[in-house]
Amino acid sequence: MIVAEVVRSGFVESVHHGVVAVVGGESFGDVASPFFPRSSNKPLQTVALLESGLVPREEADLALISGSHDGEPFHVERVGAMLVAAGLGPESLRCPADLPLGETPRRAWLRGGGEAEPILMNCSGKHAGMLATCVINGWPLDSYLAVDHPLQKALADAVSRLSGEPIAALGVDGCGAPIFAISPIGLARAFQRLVEAEPGTPERRVADAMRAHPALVAGTGAEDTVLMDAVPGLLVKKGADGVAAAAMAGAGAVALKISDGSARARVPVLIAALRGLGLEVPDLPEPVLGGGRPVGEVRAVFQIAG
Repeated sequence: MIVAEVVRSGFVESVHHGVVAVVGGESFGDVASPFFPRSSNKPLQTVALLESGLVPREEADLALISGSHDGEPFHVERVGAMLVAAGLGPESLRCPADLPLGETPRRAWLRGGGEAEPILMNCSGKHAGMLATCVINGWPLDSYLAVDHPLQKALADAVSRLSGEPIAALGVDGCGAPIFAISPIGLARAFQRLVEAEPGTPERRVADAMRAHPALVAGTGAEDTVLMDAVPGLLVKKGADGVAAAAMAGAGAVALKISDGSARARVPVLIAALRGLGLEVPDLPEPVLGGGRPVGEVRAVFQIAG
């Protein structure tokens, strides 16, 4: 199904296909076939960490554990503090060395002569949370990314329970951790369960921390941050390869996948889906540039019937 089109100088030059799963409205495309939600899985995994005994230094840490941070100094410092609190150091991280994900912090890091490091990788918060949970339980640290590790079994069980369906396949995410395939509608259901859970439960603690500290989920000016700041009560988490999930208690939830993995189609489609649920969501333009100036746009082409 076509979910977005790219318009340049008034001419439709290309289209993006995808699926939009909606709880509380009409879904579009094949929303029952499994896919890899990529980093949109992270909040579900953080629920499993809490259920496995993780005791965060403060609730804000849950937002970073659930996020894909831009590598700004406040992100990196918090990851380091989480590791120190667990009696560990950056050398314990098994995510690959990387540069900051955000363009501004990446340029600043390189100007200062910095090189790629595991703690800068956008998933380092999740890995720090995983390691801290292993320390609490006395689980092996060197093998915490193995699919048969007690930690990863707990994560898979939580993703399956929250989505309401069995894990369809196992893969390896970009950070080296196992990734669990579920359906888009299963992902939407899981996000809805997070925002509608009782206060104080692991599900609600994760949702509340992310909504209270959106800059820790992504970064300054990032799409997840801007949307959660602009719409009180909205939970949002993007994933690589054109994935996003969002939910609002009492309104519904959405999960989407752009088939070609395009990130530029993700935001217009997500905003259109959220507006279809009756939410007032600000415009976050995805301009099409020509000569460095806007000459078109990426726009959603579907309409949800609530």
